Amino acid sequence: MQYMLIFRETDTEFGLRDDPAKGPAYWASWMAYVGALNQAGIVVSGAGLQPPHTATMVRMRDGRRQVQDGPHPDTKEQLGGYFVIDVPDLDAALDWAARSPASAYGSTEVRPVLPPPPQPAG
Repeated sequence: MQYMLIFRETDTEFGLRDDPAKGPAYWASWMAYVGALNQAGIVVSGAGLQPPHTATMVRMRDGRRQVQDGPHPDTKEQLGGYFVIDVPDLDAALDWAARSPASAYGSTEVRPVLPPPPQPAG
């Protein structure tokens, strides 16, 4: 079964990415995790994301498009990246989520991926 692991980080953790002193340790923890996922052969897809200030939020209200550039101060944790993994069950997905660096300081959401919709006959 496929699950999406959604990594959320605080602004402080996002800041570590570019910190000359702390950045190497930050990236090393993620590279070890990504390496373990790939070595296990369970990765379907995934990517890290640019920092929150690069985000743009789109909403439709009363037929009109509203666009808001990031960051979004009402959010305490920012979306840092994701992986879609193919594992036997939820317990296995939770085990991989617990190993994520984000789980130690932010959060990792685990969500089942919807299967493709049935194709119409004919």
